[in-house]
Amino acid sequence: MTGGKPVVLCFSGLDPSGGAGLQADIETLHSLGCHCAPVATTLTVQDTANASRAAPVAAELMLEQARAVLADLRVRCFKLGLIGAAGAARAIGGLLREHREIPVVLDPVSAAGGGYAFSGAEALAALRESVLPLVTVATPNTEEAMQLAPGADSADAAAAELARAGCGHVLLTGGHEDGAEVVNRWHRGGVAPVAFRWPRLERAYHGSGCTLAAAIAGNLALGRDVEDALRQAQQFTWHALSRGWRAGAGQYLPDRSGPAAAAAGPGAGS
Repeated sequence: MTGGKPVVLCFSGLDPSGGAGLQADIETLHSLGCHCAPVATTLTVQDTANASRAAPVAAELMLEQARAVLADLRVRCFKLGLIGAAGAARAIGGLLREHREIPVVLDPVSAAGGGYAFSGAEALAALRESVLPLVTVATPNTEEAMQLAPGADSADAAAAELARAGCGHVLLTGGHEDGAEVVNRWHRGGVAPVAFRWPRLERAYHGSGCTLAAAIAGNLALGRDVEDALRQAQQFTWHALSRGWRAGAGQYLPDRSGPAAAAAGPGAGS
């Protein structure tokens, strides 16, 4: 196993519209020069507007897929998206503990953009207990951060709590907030958060969070440190969204194709 592309093993849901989940992972990682090894966690019924049904893959089958990949390929990073079920979260946590040398990026998907809830209280509790302490970078939006740290009185306090609980880095995304800019805040234990600012785009996008987390995972797999991976991934994602297109009647889809999506962007840390 020499040369070739860095491999990212992605645990994500299957979105038949192709906007989010595994296809978002595959497209993003391909554009970054990585290879996606996709493991389906959940089969969903959804379109570009919302989801209506989700069927978790049996944890045993999911692990069998992942172990086959890990026995054959040199995995440089794990990317976790929609997990959905408590049993799946516990199974993935056990697998991650066996491979602590591999960085982990978590997009803690709990609901579709249209509001359909993928994860109930039991699944979120299992995610907090079994997975979060093993995560290198988590990318919750404000609602997801509050769900993962239910005792916190603000999204920033929730992100800080997640960092203290063992998640090394938390990029709290601001796409659900108001304002002319999207402000993403990077939390680390004991360090003041760093803000990344991006001009807010006019549209709503299906798969933006998946794109961001996959881009972070790809950049880590390429050997970049966390700070550089966060900057490069946000830049890639902003450009993919800025070139988004409307495939159906719902949200726009990011254009994750080609190196142009990773061109220099306007974001800055402060």
